[in-house]
Amino acid sequence: MSIEVSNITKIFGEQKALDDLSFSIEPGQIVGFLGPNGAGKSTMMKILTCFIPPTSGQARVNGYDVMENSIDVRRVIGYLPENNPLYTEMYVKEYLEFVAGIFKISNKSKRVEEMIEMTGLQIERRKKITMLSKGYRQRVGLAQALIHNPDVLILDEPTSGLDPNQIVEIRNLIKTIGYKKTVMLSTHIMQEVEAICDRVIIIDKGKVVADESISKLQQINEGKEMLIVEFGHLIDSQKLKDLPQVVSVEKISDNTWKIESAGKSDIRPAIFKLAVDQNTTVLTLQKQTSSLEQIFRTLTS
Repeated sequence: MSIEVSNITKIFGEQKALDDLSFSIEPGQIVGFLGPNGAGKSTMMKILTCFIPPTSGQARVNGYDVMENSIDVRRVIGYLPENNPLYTEMYVKEYLEFVAGIFKISNKSKRVEEMIEMTGLQIERRKKITMLSKGYRQRVGLAQALIHNPDVLILDEPTSGLDPNQIVEIRNLIKTIGYKKTVMLSTHIMQEVEAICDRVIIIDKGKVVADESISKLQQINEGKEMLIVEFGHLIDSQKLKDLPQVVSVEKISDNTWKIESAGKSDIRPAIFKLAVDQNTTVLTLQKQTSSLEQIFRTLTS
């Protein structure tokens, strides 16, 4: 395993940030590490990268224990923290050469050129980091995380604050990296997870609440159906709630409703019949599939 976490607990004062957390990640996987704010995601990443120790439990990266072999862990891991700390008074190329020197990389000039090309920093290479946009600073952060060719990459909110074009570029880069490395990715953008991740680990209040492939996660709401219905005229909400198998009804606008049902039967014929009985028409009816965002809310609300 690239990452093995066994019964990790982390306590800050009286707050238990992580509560007996366990999971493992195999080589070559891109795993989305999700959870609401305060769930413990960044704390777990800081333990894996040897920034803070666990209160109890064991964590290994490429077989190295984060407590007993922290120097070895740092050699095999690349880390992009959420706040992306950089030496902003250094030039881009100068900074990457500095990081390459820390890792004692042979022929560091060649490796720096490779990273500049891989992360799309060519036109900004001679600028001071303080002059870069948020998107290019993220690229510099990715370049420093990759420069020593680590086996494991841990990315905390890597596309935070980027524009749509930059997000697509960074996603594509992460996906390309993921073919050869193990990537653990924390983000609040569910479309990002669906686009690039093989598997999702969701934590809430310091505990794992889901650990599955995306396709299996989508089966959590199997049997449930969500419909968006627009009627021609006002309709009694109670009549909608009284339909067989209806679990919840939510008014979106005057004549538009979100209807959730649970059961094996299709409720659409009953909706059309109700419309006729109420002397109105169904203008639109749209069936929604369970998104990762809906599943996330189900598991963490």
